[in-house]
Amino acid sequence: MLLPMKPKSNISALANPDAPVALPTLFKALGDDLRVQILSVLKEGSLSVTELCDVFQIGQSALSHHLKVMTAANLLTRRREGTVIFYRRQLPEGKCAAVISEALRHIDLEPLAEKLSAGLTRVQANREQNSRAFFQHNSQRFREHQELIASWDDYSQATLHLIDRHGHRPLASLLEVGPGDGALLDALATRADSVTALDNSAAMLNKARDRAGHLSNVDFRLGEAGALHTEGATFDAVIVNMVLHHTPHPGQTLAEIAALTKPGGVLVISELCSHDQDWARAACGDLWLGFEPAELTDWAARAGLSGQAELFIAQRNGFQIQVRLFQKNKTSNIKEFQL
Repeated sequence: MLLPMKPKSNISALANPDAPVALPTLFKALGDDLRVQILSVLKEGSLSVTELCDVFQIGQSALSHHLKVMTAANLLTRRREGTVIFYRRQLPEGKCAAVISEALRHIDLEPLAEKLSAGLTRVQANREQNSRAFFQHNSQRFREHQELIASWDDYSQATLHLIDRHGHRPLASLLEVGPGDGALLDALATRADSVTALDNSAAMLNKARDRAGHLSNVDFRLGEAGALHTEGATFDAVIVNMVLHHTPHPGQTLAEIAALTKPGGVLVISELCSHDQDWARAACGDLWLGFEPAELTDWAARAGLSGQAELFIAQRNGFQIQVRLFQKNKTSNIKEFQL
């Protein structure tokens, strides 16, 4: 059932940018070398408490005190993903916004210490390994795991509806990122002269090829969006169904995919709305427990995309799906990206 409803939120932010922050509180938070390094590391994106402990090689109890001080000073905000808490920089707002912005500017001018850079690389590799390992070992049960959370029929039909409503048929070129078992490729092949199915999991790509390899206008590619961008590939339409919550840095992934969309082209994203069902991590390989619609809107805007249409689909198990259609701006409006 399609419902224009606002999904429940599972984001809890400790920082309140509208609350007054005394300058001594702010300067105290900035007057510690470790806390400055934490702000420097978090320029690269949001990290969980465990990941921050890994990057800095310190215990959680020692780290938690610093995170509490920085959150109270509106330097950080936190997001709860089930039982896991992620921290990121708080966007400078309120009466101290100018001071915080200037402080962050100076912090970002300093190169990241080699040890911290290596820690971030280690965290990134671990996220990617966990995601790929899940799909490598569960490719044969893909649809079973998928249906635990979201009905494929619901969001696939919504995706086709938005493509048909806002795209010109036939499209010259279409890209599906993360085609799963290839179930949508038959329908996409009738809507475009050329279809590319891109997946970073060899097991999943083989499964899609087994199902849709007979389609003469479908090209199966193993790799990341960045590789296609390096080749100079662009597409009239791009589809990304239930992919971002499996990626280590969803905002950055969206930006890389947006770069593959031609100016004036469309990008359709199906994603879970924020939820608190932590079992989805182990059962379905989810790295993130959905996203707020505002998050996707913000990431899309930073990637040069404008929202054109949206559908919210309620599921019987309490999950909600957002299917969003964005259009690539014809003039460059890409902002510096921050997760």
